[in-house]
Amino acid sequence: MQLNTYLLFNGHCEAAMKFYEQCLGAKIRFMMTWGDSPMKEQSPPGWQDKIMHATLGLNDTNIAGSDPPPEHYEQPKGFSLLLNLSNPQEAERIFNALAEGGTVQMPIQQTFWALRFGAVVDRFGIPWGINCEAS
Repeated sequence: MQLNTYLLFNGHCEAAMKFYEQCLGAKIRFMMTWGDSPMKEQSPPGWQDKIMHATLGLNDTNIAGSDPPPEHYEQPKGFSLLLNLSNPQEAERIFNALAEGGTVQMPIQQTFWALRFGAVVDRFGIPWGINCEAS
């Protein structure tokens, strides 16, 4: 069994996936617009170029996402993606990239459990925790 994350965006899935690909060193494995899908006739007006489904590969994990019809979108709440890293400098680099245009909830810093930990909501509205545990 494998548990993967599926993120919903408010019309910004393509930009988010391309940003995460660059920021995290991931790889977009699949991306289809509503207009290119078998469901193009059911796509919301003006939504043809928005993403119906995308998959981003990060090592052996997938992050999937889409731009749902606007009436089905809700701002993310009640969760965060936790990214565990072993290198404090890499943790800071990723945190700073995610924080650009976003909202820092807890600056990245040393804590009693980690060499670095920080919390941020990125420019796409996705909440992240960046964690670099002490050995």
